[in-house]
Amino acid sequence: MAILLTLVSCNETEYSLGDLTAPSNIVINAEVVGKDATHPNGDGSGDVKFTITADKALSYKIDYDASTPVDMVFLANGKVTKKYTNVGVHTYTVTAIVYGAGGTSSVVTKDVTVRSDFTPSADIVTALTNNSSKTWVVDKSVPGHFGVGPWSATSIRPEWWSAGVNEKVSSANCFYTATFTFAKVAATGNYELKVATPDGAFTKTGSLTTLPGIPSSGDEGCYNYPGGTSAFSFVPSSSGAPAAPSSPDNSPSTQTAILLAGVNTFIGYGAVQKEYEILVINSGYLYLRVQGTETGNAWYMKLIPKP
Repeated sequence: MAILLTLVSCNETEYSLGDLTAPSNIVINAEVVGKDATHPNGDGSGDVKFTITADKALSYKIDYDASTPVDMVFLANGKVTKKYTNVGVHTYTVTAIVYGAGGTSSVVTKDVTVRSDFTPSADIVTALTNNSSKTWVVDKSVPGHFGVGPWSATSIRPEWWSAGVNEKVSSANCFYTATFTFAKVAATGNYELKVATPDGAFTKTGSLTTLPGIPSSGDEGCYNYPGGTSAFSFVPSSSGAPAAPSSPDNSPSTQTAILLAGVNTFIGYGAVQKEYEILVINSGYLYLRVQGTETGNAWYMKLIPKP
């Protein structure tokens, strides 16, 4: 009884979460690099310096373009420089989420208009298209023809997983039989990609792909897909990877990417993102990476001209 009375008489400590007011007075400051009276949309680099400020803010996330799949990027201090790569003058709706105490959050959007100028190397155009038309396939005969690593400007390799020779033959042979024909249209100077998939498209399902007719659920694999044709353009890579040195074995990037128009074509793997960074290219070899369907992932692919 004495012990019970002692326990009952103990003081209880009260805890409080404090003020859970969501962040307020959110401002997205967007400095378009090179913008002046003569260049109202910037200097053509496509670079925009973002600074997000708010009262009672603890952390920040940003989505750079409302017209593409949502990709909220964490900003440690509310500051970042983004390179927009769509060639020409484009307006992007930027969304910022600011988090406060107890998980509270506030959202604000801002439209940013910026110009991106880019002329690809003639050597890259020739290697990819033969200045007319050229068909490529995934090279199943070499290790590392498919791989996964972080989407990073400093780690430019499939450090998480790398395929062995013929890795997908038994489980997803469509990965190897699909063809990708890159063409330079002589009449206009524009570029076109034609995808043919006699055994289906190698892709994920549901929201993890943009390809038409793919089921809403299911494992990664081969799915019926009628093929497709779309325009594409060469753009500066948005990854921030440094320029390639002279040795191909150590070259992280050409700083050039293939940007597919629309959502009905792909290269190798049916990713949601449509910017395929060219890491290495010559007349007989094409090494690409694309930002994976899962945030933070990069998918690597090695292709060769169709035999």
